[in-house]
Amino acid sequence: MKKTPVALLLGSLLAGLPGHAATLIHAGKLITAEDNKVLTNQTIVIEQDKITAVEAGFRPATATDTLIDLSSHTVMPGLMDMHTHFYTQFSPTVYSEGFTMNEADYALRGATFAEKTLLAGFTTVRELGDNHQISTALKKAIAKGYVKGPRIFAAGKSIATTGGHADPTNGIAFALMADPGPKEGVINGADDARKAVRQRYKEGSDLIKITATGGVLSVAKSGSNPQFTDEELAAIVSTAKDYGMKVAVHAHGKEGMERAIKAGVDSIEHGTYMDKTTMAMMRKQGTYFVPTISAGKWAEEKSAIAGFFPELVRPKAATIGGRIQQTFAEAYKAGVKIAFGTDAGVFEHGNNWREFVYMTEAGMPALEAIHSATIEGAKLLGIQNELGSIKVGKIADIIAVAGDPLQDINRMGEVRFVMKAGQIYRQ
Repeated sequence: MKKTPVALLLGSLLAGLPGHAATLIHAGKLITAEDNKVLTNQTIVIEQDKITAVEAGFRPATATDTLIDLSSHTVMPGLMDMHTHFYTQFSPTVYSEGFTMNEADYALRGATFAEKTLLAGFTTVRELGDNHQISTALKKAIAKGYVKGPRIFAAGKSIATTGGHADPTNGIAFALMADPGPKEGVINGADDARKAVRQRYKEGSDLIKITATGGVLSVAKSGSNPQFTDEELAAIVSTAKDYGMKVAVHAHGKEGMERAIKAGVDSIEHGTYMDKTTMAMMRKQGTYFVPTISAGKWAEEKSAIAGFFPELVRPKAATIGGRIQQTFAEAYKAGVKIAFGTDAGVFEHGNNWREFVYMTEAGMPALEAIHSATIEGAKLLGIQNELGSIKVGKIADIIAVAGDPLQDINRMGEVRFVMKAGQIYRQ
């Protein structure tokens, strides 16, 4: 039940009474993500899983309070990564893992990746595509407290077209290819598209992920060609809306991207070859850009190592990977809405924070980069009334980093405190 302003005020008053237990955080610097201000010497009061007060000065703790002294730290909302993949972590052997790993192996390994991500300060993520429904299983396990990890919004199996990026049979022997369909996340035609969306809903997905163009790491020739028709895209978006699901779109090439934007999708991931026309369309539609510069940088770096990628993949990694940061710089200047996302799982989980470095290198001020990983992520998910900023009544997802990240963005890699829904995971 949503608390009324009177109830919130009463809760705040009760927090100061003897015998009423609360957690007090003394924040030396506070980024609330509610505006562009950075506050100093603030007290955040948490009761159970909610923020009940944010006040100037360091409120003394009562005998029943728990006091957390972060007076030498910068405190901010829990971070959000809008593009992760817990079922994998790329290596030269990733293309053969499906022949050696069972579903349980993927799930147990994925749990370790989820915990690393949480301890790095990311309390909420979008899991954008996996196999074996690993992300939906992890989402449930984390929510029930079986394992530690961020709050997950899961897409389940990405939806692809035959031979397209995310067709799970790309690159294997013809005898093993079979003919995957909507159940396996592969569609051809509008009816297939509707069935694939409904199948993801049936499996417990929270949103839909589609691969509107070729990709870098799939064993297929093109990394940017359009792979869905207008009719297929319209069917996906309209069906997803019927089921209350948003649509995230992997896209490198301009044509496939623009078809998806016209169809009304919610976010474009990677966006490598977007141009001014594409950016204008995104501004008009309100489409978010999730850049994943980290994955591009990593792919470009590894492309220089002979044998690291299959030869069909290597030139795509070298060409596309290095372009994303420049695209991000242009999109930011053009006023496109940006939400933080890394594509973690391509590179090592837990290093998501490096995206902040790449974003600021490309011209985004540090505070805006932090906002992209807090309130903007919450807006993309549609949960900005519950999460994404430090405000009375919101869920207590709070982290702290050593020093001042607005002066040195590398401080985002020095997370010292993590609270998710009022529970402390790192202190």
